[in-house]
Amino acid sequence: MVRKNITPTPKKSPGFFRRFGISLLGGVLGAVLTIGIFYVGNGSLLSPNNQNASGSPSAGNTKVSNMKVDVNSDVTDAASKVQDAVVSVINLQKQQSQSGLGGFSDIFGNGNEDKQSQSDENGQLEEASEGSGVIYKLEGKTAYIVTNNHVVEKQDGLEVLLKDGSKVKATLVGTDSYTDLAVLKVESDKVADIKPATFGDSSNLKVGEPAIALGSPLGSQYANSVTSGIISSLNRQVVNQNEDGQTVNINAIQTDAAINPGNSGGPLVNMAGQVIGINSSKIVQTESNVSVEGIGFAIPSNDVVNVINQLEKDGKVIRPALGVSMVNLSDLSTEQLSEIVKVPSSVTQGVVVAKVQASTPADQAGLKKYDVITKIDDTDVSTGVELQSELYKHKVGDTVKVTYYRQDKKNTVSVKLSIDANSLKSNSQQQSNQ
Repeated sequence: MVRKNITPTPKKSPGFFRRFGISLLGGVLGAVLTIGIFYVGNGSLLSPNNQNASGSPSAGNTKVSNMKVDVNSDVTDAASKVQDAVVSVINLQKQQSQSGLGGFSDIFGNGNEDKQSQSDENGQLEEASEGSGVIYKLEGKTAYIVTNNHVVEKQDGLEVLLKDGSKVKATLVGTDSYTDLAVLKVESDKVADIKPATFGDSSNLKVGEPAIALGSPLGSQYANSVTSGIISSLNRQVVNQNEDGQTVNINAIQTDAAINPGNSGGPLVNMAGQVIGINSSKIVQTESNVSVEGIGFAIPSNDVVNVINQLEKDGKVIRPALGVSMVNLSDLSTEQLSEIVKVPSSVTQGVVVAKVQASTPADQAGLKKYDVITKIDDTDVSTGVELQSELYKHKVGDTVKVTYYRQDKKNTVSVKLSIDANSLKSNSQQQSNQ
């Protein structure tokens, strides 16, 4: 008989099965808990079926909101009324030409000044500068545009760029350097679809009211730009000189609407869409080199209308003249005051007559060299600019009262303004050339 080693199987009791079942259930629960923690740790428990390559449940599903926003405002309404009438004004000038061998001519001795000349009348014109303007009138076959005088200075030809991108040849009607205004004209059929801008009453403006500036800052690349701001102040006396040394005197509107090079000649507009000024200049830096922002100036619309009406009619503005050369009293030294002018020490402000031209209103009224003018009518004048400003409020043919000192004696004389400044200037130039 072969003996076999058999390991006996123990007999299972009822208690064993209960313990086995409990152990099995504990293991299953532990496994489920472990798997759950793993999914939660990996962000997969809540939406394990929404996974994509990026790992983000909403990648690629960004949308634009369909909410409608009402963007209409006083500014958008005002801009829409005048925007089509705003143009870019392009100043064209003759190219400088040089004969010989171009850049090498000086090396070979051929580049003297006599060889340099401007192109002739048939020569090519090139763009010298750009500004802005606004169409304000359609009459018959002509459309009129107002801009700044300094925009069209030294031009040999003019073009205007319309809002639709087309260019139209323009002709200069007239200029006024004193107020820095100019009027151009184009053929009306070129702008027949454009509604001209209208002028508002600048005498009704209030400090703090909204205003917008339109034009071409930095040139036609940014044509028809709109900036907004407020009326910062009124009646600002802005005095400077143009490139020809002529005085520019503007009783200006001050605004903080952004005005940049190229905006010159464009309109300043109120919330009714009316032109209340023509943008002219801005302060960039003070004399002490302090940078400045938000101080721009516009010629008031009431002054603009007065000037452009005269330019349309005569091509120039006719203003009266006294016929004197002037020096500010405050510019004289103590020695000059005591030995030459000899006015009382109480007289500290006024305008000294440096020269009286023959056969002029001043000459006929008896004014003489070294007289010190202190008033025009009832208005004090302390500088030549103030005197000129008061004088230009009158017309040729008017009579004004001039108060002046001749040494220590105060006098008053009536002066009939019988000659205009343009004629006086022409006569003066002719005399200086003889």
